[in-house]
Amino acid sequence: MANGEKEWGLKLNRVKRSEMKAGEGRVAIKTMVQMLRSNAAINHDDQRPLIPMAHGDPSPFPSFRTAAAAVDSVVNALRSARFNGYCANSGLLPAREAVAEYISRDLPFKLSADDVHLTAGGKQAIHAVISSLAQPNANILLPRPGYSTYDAAAALSQLEVRHYDLAPEKGWEVDLDSVEASADVNTVAIIIINPGNPCGSVYSYQHLEKVAETARKLGLLVISDEVYDHITFGSKPFIRMGVFASRVPVVTLGSMSKRWMVPGWLLGWLVSTDPSGLLQKSVFVTHICFAEAYFLYWLLLALLLSAVGAS
Repeated sequence: MANGEKEWGLKLNRVKRSEMKAGEGRVAIKTMVQMLRSNAAINHDDQRPLIPMAHGDPSPFPSFRTAAAAVDSVVNALRSARFNGYCANSGLLPAREAVAEYISRDLPFKLSADDVHLTAGGKQAIHAVISSLAQPNANILLPRPGYSTYDAAAALSQLEVRHYDLAPEKGWEVDLDSVEASADVNTVAIIIINPGNPCGSVYSYQHLEKVAETARKLGLLVISDEVYDHITFGSKPFIRMGVFASRVPVVTLGSMSKRWMVPGWLLGWLVSTDPSGLLQKSVFVTHICFAEAYFLYWLLLALLLSAVGAS
């Protein structure tokens, strides 16, 4: 190349990140933010503080703090010096039991610790489940609009992404016709996000049932992102997709970040919500292998047990 510059195979040296597109016809989020900031209608001399609405991190605000008992649990675990070594890849058994109990209270059946894998936050759970599904010629269905980490994880695993539409006129419900049109024999799973990110939708029992029946018809695993579980407003209750796991296998993703307001502590989980045992019979579960910081499991245990006790 000119000036002795080396051309790398990654092809990123010729493109500025601010100029990159997220896909054909789609502008990257950072580019859109820059466009909004440069809008002439914005008064840049206005000194009033801005309230950030685009980032799911409550920790900068003093009104939002997690339970003092959780902090004490972490401090005590560290001081005990009992948790400085390695632990099981799936996570500490009592913590996995607590997650199983926490999710089971919303289901018509009981989960066990064997159904639970603890992760370094929700993003690791996403990457783990996506990479476990990757295989030659496979594709996965993602919602549009949706959460960009799924697209990134699929690209990293060389898993083809096909987007299905959400219907704004129906409260951002899944467009089931779009799902059927997007799926084929190589489709391995469908992602749903409930409560929705970024649209804030909360799906009804009836709609989730239709999603389950469509997935069953197409032979798809349902991956249900429930990071915002129980954060609902108005009259709509939160319903877990796992309620319909007797009809279609469901993998549930969750974390402590939103409901317990500790996103920086990176505590998440991946749960096989599968009473029929289809996932256990497949190689899917055996591909999952990770572990979180040992001492943080005591935080997880303390918060989830208190949540279960308060229900």
